[in-house]
Amino acid sequence: MCLGYTKINTASYEVLKEGIKAIKLKHHSPTEIKWNKVSKSRIPLYFELIDFFFKQPIQFRCILVKYKERLDHEAFNKGDHDSFYYKLVYFLLKSATNPPDIFYRSYMDIKDTRGQERLAQIKKVFNSKYKGNSPFTHFQHIRSEENEFLQLTDMFIGAITYKSRKEHLKPGASEVKNQILNYLEGRSGYQLDEGTEPWEEKFNIFDHQPKAK
Repeated sequence: MCLGYTKINTASYEVLKEGIKAIKLKHHSPTEIKWNKVSKSRIPLYFELIDFFFKQPIQFRCILVKYKERLDHEAFNKGDHDSFYYKLVYFLLKSATNPPDIFYRSYMDIKDTRGQERLAQIKKVFNSKYKGNSPFTHFQHIRSEENEFLQLTDMFIGAITYKSRKEHLKPGASEVKNQILNYLEGRSGYQLDEGTEPWEEKFNIFDHQPKAK
């Protein structure tokens, strides 16, 4: 399980968005980029997008949850997986790399029909944790096909979970995904199934491993 985001300054949004669109058009691939639909013919596109990320003022952070079978929702999450999800969102966004006195608008991929209910609960959690003074001032669901940064996030999360599940070592492993995985590890300098230093700002992976029961 992995939750993650890409973070950009509001003033840079349009320029960076158009930069990603230009790369996609250059490779004749204007459609949505999804990890589960990568193709061999688009490998140059994926590599150029990864290069663009590392050259531009874009940050990535995720929480990687290994060994989900160890999760004890009864003891720690009020018996509810959703409570665990809300905690993950809170700890994902409350990063040590966030500078003080900055306000954030959070746009989240729509996952199911419970979107409004989840947003209301997330807002409630942040309002409680920050005692009404949360720096996260706006939460909104959008569709990934409408946002270039959600698509970039999806590709990174896909590569991280792919490596963590040892899919790259299985017979018949995807050659395309293995190439993307290797390229991303080379550019980031990290093994994608391991955590990074907490203060890593560019490409941050929080490796969360529940204790064995």
